[in-house]
Amino acid sequence: MESPYAIEMLHITKKFPGIIANDDITLQLKKGEIHALLGENGAGKSTLMSVLFGLYQAEEGEIRKDGKPVKINNPNDANDLGIGMVHQHFKLVECFTVLDNIILGVEPNKHGFLQKQEAREKVMALSDKYGLHVNPDALIEDITVGMQQRTEILKMLYRDNEILIFDEPTAVLTPQEIEELMQIMKNLAAEGKSILFISHKLAEIMAVADRCSVLRKGKYIGTVETKNTTMEQLSAMMVGRNVNFHVEKGPCKPGEVILDVEDMSVASKVHKNDAVKHVSFKVRKGEIVCIAGIDGNGQTELVYGLSGLEPLKTGSIRFKGQDITHASIRKRNTSGISHIPEDRHKHGLVLDYSLEYNMVLQRYFEERFTSKAGFLKRAPIREYAERLIEEYDVRSGQGPITPARAMSGGNQQKAIIAREIDKEPDLLIAVQPTRGLDVGAIEFIHKQLIAQRDAGKAVLLVSLELDEVMDVPDRILVMYEGEIVGELDPKTTTQEELGLYMAGAKRDEVKA
Repeated sequence: MESPYAIEMLHITKKFPGIIANDDITLQLKKGEIHALLGENGAGKSTLMSVLFGLYQAEEGEIRKDGKPVKINNPNDANDLGIGMVHQHFKLVECFTVLDNIILGVEPNKHGFLQKQEAREKVMALSDKYGLHVNPDALIEDITVGMQQRTEILKMLYRDNEILIFDEPTAVLTPQEIEELMQIMKNLAAEGKSILFISHKLAEIMAVADRCSVLRKGKYIGTVETKNTTMEQLSAMMVGRNVNFHVEKGPCKPGEVILDVEDMSVASKVHKNDAVKHVSFKVRKGEIVCIAGIDGNGQTELVYGLSGLEPLKTGSIRFKGQDITHASIRKRNTSGISHIPEDRHKHGLVLDYSLEYNMVLQRYFEERFTSKAGFLKRAPIREYAERLIEEYDVRSGQGPITPARAMSGGNQQKAIIAREIDKEPDLLIAVQPTRGLDVGAIEFIHKQLIAQRDAGKAVLLVSLELDEVMDVPDRILVMYEGEIVGELDPKTTTQEELGLYMAGAKRDEVKA
């Protein structure tokens, strides 16, 4: 009799130094279903999928495909079995084009010559079919994170994989792109493909998944049918307690202006037009201002300009009354600006450094961490890191000496947030601070942002999450094609109105 399961992972155990990432986990994926995998940061979801994709080998357990035991020693074996994976942190070659990345490893050739035209036609047909529109000739390093995500999905579809693993696929997408992706996943399942979908976002799981398996601290908690459960029940299974989905905050009490941006323009690396065009706004003490917009409308470059990663073409930045337009990145950091970056791997962490060294990246030169002779003081650094790990519940196999690379994405994010908030900045620039975090961690981070506001700090939040944009800030500035097209009050606006501004269908006559 034919097995009803496309994939079975039976009694999988995977260990790392100091931690059992997967402890006797059994997961069964039915043919043609969307099966969600839910769990806190560090629960072992990505590890389990990496075992299925051949990136890791389990110490115990068995994998079956269509009822037959299989051995997956590496990703090539997984691909041969029709298993494809879109990773949370993309596996793309930055200096290659979109097309080159999609066909890498399976390049069509004739008599040893590369047949790119044939590949291009197949990629464009797939992108049209699934609404994954990309520029095949753009370099990966020049495109938005959302476009890189599409490239990864096309890479999987190009290989005609039957079992598709999506690891946090919506963490970097806009609300519109998320809706499109959900539809794409439903279409793929309707065509008979089987999908494993790792997510922290309960609303998405409820909307798209047939069944959901929950992991907690490396152990299997249970599998439920989504139509017979609620978001509250799933969150309680996931974190072991009830979670408050509503952001609680008192009224805002804005004080003096901390950040004053005048006529700011920043060049684009992708096209000839400026990415940020003559933007002016102010952020005051004791308020959270959110820059909202669809990904790729200049938010990234705006933050690069503010943090010193990119020079301004026009305009000025005043911080606490001082002109910092041409100040160095370190000068901005030491004068009271903290930055939670959009890309935690590129700008947030040195992945091969230990967690403790990452915690002091921007303050290692302070007297308490470095001797007069210029040597690092190991004991105070470890003590400091241990305090932050405890306060922010950063989970890692070997505590402060864990390499940053070995931690889960959510715990890497928590480490950055701990480091940036602990500097007690006058201005906290938080870009996608809850990206890839579970509901318990999101609740914690939102409380931290509001605590900063209530302590009289200024917070500039950049977010693509509509719920976050509506719940957390006191003012919303909407960016569209490099300009601020509206200033909205979250208490009086609606998601529909916000969506119209974000799509460029509506704009205020008076610039914010």
